[in-house]
Amino acid sequence: MARFSKSNVPRFSVDVYQNEFLPEGGREVHAIATVTATGGGTTGGLAVPTAAVVIMVDCSGSMDYPPTKMRHAREATAAAIDTLRDGVAFAVVAGTHRAVEVFPGTGRPAVADASTRARAKEALRALSPSGGTAIGTWLRLADRLLASTDVAIRHGILLTDGRNEHESPEDLRAALAACAGRFTCDARGVGTDWEVAEVTGIASALLGSADIVADPAGLAADFTGLMEAAMGKEVADVALRLWTPQGAQVRFVKQVAPTVEDLTGRRTEAGPRAGDYPTGSWGDESRDYHICVRVPAAGVGQEMLAARVALVLPDRDGGTPTTLAQGLVRAVWTDDLAASTAISPQVAHYTGQVELAQAIQQGLQARKAGDRDGATAKLGRAVQLADASGNADTAKLLSKVVDVVDAATGTVRLKAKVAEADEMTLETRSTKTVRVKK
Repeated sequence: MARFSKSNVPRFSVDVYQNEFLPEGGREVHAIATVTATGGGTTGGLAVPTAAVVIMVDCSGSMDYPPTKMRHAREATAAAIDTLRDGVAFAVVAGTHRAVEVFPGTGRPAVADASTRARAKEALRALSPSGGTAIGTWLRLADRLLASTDVAIRHGILLTDGRNEHESPEDLRAALAACAGRFTCDARGVGTDWEVAEVTGIASALLGSADIVADPAGLAADFTGLMEAAMGKEVADVALRLWTPQGAQVRFVKQVAPTVEDLTGRRTEAGPRAGDYPTGSWGDESRDYHICVRVPAAGVGQEMLAARVALVLPDRDGGTPTTLAQGLVRAVWTDDLAASTAISPQVAHYTGQVELAQAIQQGLQARKAGDRDGATAKLGRAVQLADASGNADTAKLLSKVVDVVDAATGTVRLKAKVAEADEMTLETRSTKTVRVKK
């Protein structure tokens, strides 16, 4: 394990968990890489990071139903502005079928201090509901505002209460593609009239978090938490670089904690037999990644380096990237049956967590389609997996959609009536995982 320490970034470490033993002729190597950043979000001798944040608030006509929804959105935005640290650049965008820069209105973000925070909160009075919803235009304006700042950490917070009905799905996808890698974005759906796939898709594409705030009264607390997390980020654009030997193939790279996110298709080549996978911004935190590599077959007694996992920070001037930490994935061929058939507890745990997310999503889809047997089977499997892994939060959400007869065997009955907010909460949070029990 290698560590890197510098005054302006957290210290990173990589720990690799795997069973390196393969049977003769075995080719598939699995490993969990735990990446930990320490020192982020503190003032312990670290330079204050340069950052910029744009808050995008849905101001479409539906925000008037009930009228308190818009008031809560304004209060939440004000709370987020109060949480901004002095020196951080920020702007507020009102989103309808077009995007309007509500504050500061100059085409580039203002710098947070007592005066600009007060003026920004005064400007929030102009937020009023009317018009439609075209989220791609909000994101593109946020991108232009953030790009006008010379900062490393660029972040967006997006709130919507409805479906993206005033632009095509292709327009939204194009906007996300244009913004990916340029800033991270947390997305929130308020109420129950928005589309889960849209909100989670935005967060996924822009490496942020997604969640539901079913009761608008909870927005202020949620926005405050989001801004506090954004203020804790100290290094941006970190990539997970995976090197593999000649003849090896990367089958997949997935973030598996704190949420499931498949990064396989986001690889960019980074030299001979190496590829970079985006991880976004980091503060004081730890994440787990499941890596699967297919290596050339070998005989008993042989061993090889199956992969090298590194965290790299690109040089903003185009120079050589900095390696923050690295870990090694090994393959050893053996005729010891017990050794070669053992499964790493970490690999087994996260394989189950990924299956749990899939079972919830498939079960809810079956339920919506009227396939009660399919829904019962999938949601029952989800209950079983949540129980076995100790994922109490997900188990609690599942219990609002099904009556649990026996959690250990996954025996459940679909509830006759399910609150829409409960179903949407389960779907939105289906990818949240729990860490391996120590």
